[in-house]
Amino acid sequence: MNLDSFLEIVNRKLIESQNPPLNTAEALILRGIWEYKTYNQVAEEAGYSPGYFTNVVAPELFRRFSEITGERVTKKNCRILLESYINPKTTLEKTLPRQHSANFSFSINPLSDMSPSFPSGAVSLDSPFYIERSPSEEQIYTEISKPGALVRIKAPKEMGKTSLLLRVLDYANSLGYQTVKLNLQQVDQAILSDVNRLLRWLCANITRQLGKEPKLDDYWDEDIGCKISCTLYLRNYLLELMDSPLVLALDEVNEIFEHPEVAKDFFPLLRSWYEEAKRLPVWQKLRLIVVHSTEIYIPLQLKQSPFNVGLPIQLNSFSLEEVIELAKRYGLDWTNGEEATLLMGMVGGHPALVHLALYRLSQGCLTLAQLLQSAPTSTGIYSSHLQRHQATLQEQPELANAFGITMSVNHPVLLEPVLAYKLSSMGLIKLEDNKATPSCQLYRLYFEKQKSLLTAFSLASHRLATAELPAQIVNESKI
Repeated sequence: MNLDSFLEIVNRKLIESQNPPLNTAEALILRGIWEYKTYNQVAEEAGYSPGYFTNVVAPELFRRFSEITGERVTKKNCRILLESYINPKTTLEKTLPRQHSANFSFSINPLSDMSPSFPSGAVSLDSPFYIERSPSEEQIYTEISKPGALVRIKAPKEMGKTSLLLRVLDYANSLGYQTVKLNLQQVDQAILSDVNRLLRWLCANITRQLGKEPKLDDYWDEDIGCKISCTLYLRNYLLELMDSPLVLALDEVNEIFEHPEVAKDFFPLLRSWYEEAKRLPVWQKLRLIVVHSTEIYIPLQLKQSPFNVGLPIQLNSFSLEEVIELAKRYGLDWTNGEEATLLMGMVGGHPALVHLALYRLSQGCLTLAQLLQSAPTSTGIYSSHLQRHQATLQEQPELANAFGITMSVNHPVLLEPVLAYKLSSMGLIKLEDNKATPSCQLYRLYFEKQKSLLTAFSLASHRLATAELPAQIVNESKI
């Protein structure tokens, strides 16, 4: 049954039970539940306040569903209860355990009515396949309850930053806070490259997610500049009129790093709001969360912005115990730790890589031995992840050369500090006492095979670059 047919039947059942049909907001919530989205995601896409969905629309909707099904309906069980109510036989078949091989079996996890879906992107709030990032989560929950808080979450790509952020915002909603989540990847490049347009985009989107009418032109004044205009708008039009704190989460702010002139204005502005909270109570209502990938290098002049204040959170890899627990949730019996140790030896506990391996194994597609053998190849399950890193190294020959050094020896090596920082930020190496080693066998084995390609590419890039430069510059570069 497709989603549109499902909604049509739900409406008919509501009308038959003398309940009003779904309104627009209720239909959006049901679509979100069907697609395993959070309230924040649905609200952001539709231009609503997440608090409106959480505190107003959803409770009334679930009350009506509970009335017609005769069972207590919640967000977690809504889909399966409605499907069971509409077609009991079909839903019963969906909930029966599925057997794969003698070594691997999977059944619906008792924590949820979901079977595992292909792991991609953030882990939804109601998923049983999320591993709590302790103690980071508890630290953030405590911090955002403080007036004027600022939290900085950083990690390489695919380490679980957005999954963690969803839970922080859900917790904030449970405290009665208003929340706004903005993803800078959704901003047009033309806007990112103009600080005035970026700040107007910021204010307009905050306003819409809070369910208010945008009034930017009432506050924007070119004589005082866009940063003061933005500050006055946020303070006088939004924060002053709020009865509860506002948690403003900015995800993927690394998108702005690629626009240095904009970054030099934007990030100090965020810091100024944080500093203002120390003297003006109105700014204490604002709780900032800044999330960024470490794979893009932050110039030193930007580090004096919000990147050296507030609570820093660095997300790390899963521990052995966490991998064993996640395997259990995927229906795999790894309690003795042997399989988990083998997998971690290959991928080092990298969250996305662990999730993908456990998903593949839970589906009975291949054995652990087969997975480990093909993992560091261009045909293995990690090919896209590895090729992304390969492309980055090919674009930056000095990084490729530095990483090649770490693979050429069997002991930690000292690298040039900036190169070591970049490689560590990408997750390719780990640093101990400022000395580098490949962070896991996956990278060592894959890039050892690609070393000749990377070296050839580095030499070709250098020749091309020097050939296009005037002779005087080429000669100076040799000095």
